[in-house]
Amino acid sequence: MEKSYKEIMPQITTFIFDVDGVLTDGVVHVFQNGELVRQMNIKDGYALKTAVDAGFKVCIISGGSNEGVRSRLKKLGLTDIYLGAHNKIDQFDEIIKKYKLNPENVLYMGDDIPDYPVMTRVGLPCCPKDAASEIQGISKYISQKNGGKGCARDVIEQVLKVQGKWNGKFDAKYD
Repeated sequence: MEKSYKEIMPQITTFIFDVDGVLTDGVVHVFQNGELVRQMNIKDGYALKTAVDAGFKVCIISGGSNEGVRSRLKKLGLTDIYLGAHNKIDQFDEIIKKYKLNPENVLYMGDDIPDYPVMTRVGLPCCPKDAASEIQGISKYISQKNGGKGCARDVIEQVLKVQGKWNGKFDAKYD
């Protein structure tokens, strides 16, 4: 019998997130000079920082290549940030090899078809409520939050609570 997401959460050591549609709502504002601007949720940022401070590996694999996104995530303490990743399985394999991880201990949150191959290889594939139907179909947990609206906070908070590492256990500083 397949394990439920609640049975898998205690074994999670690593979080991997897509950006557009997960850490953002998928909307891109295009300025006259061609600059693309995304909006990120501060609550997701707090949770990412809290997970890093609690000793979890927190990685990003995104097809987008906005350096503003990289800067924001670095300020939160993330070091494994793969932008411009069009074949995400390559970056996933690199992370697994670099840290000698068991894919069963990885939570990946994606929202669309480019995330599919990685999501079939991890222990806990998750998605926001507004993810593509194909992604919802392979997810063991579907957040009640939409992309960019706290879905990352939702899964991080649940994992850290199950493991006794949330709410006052760590003093995360973020901005």
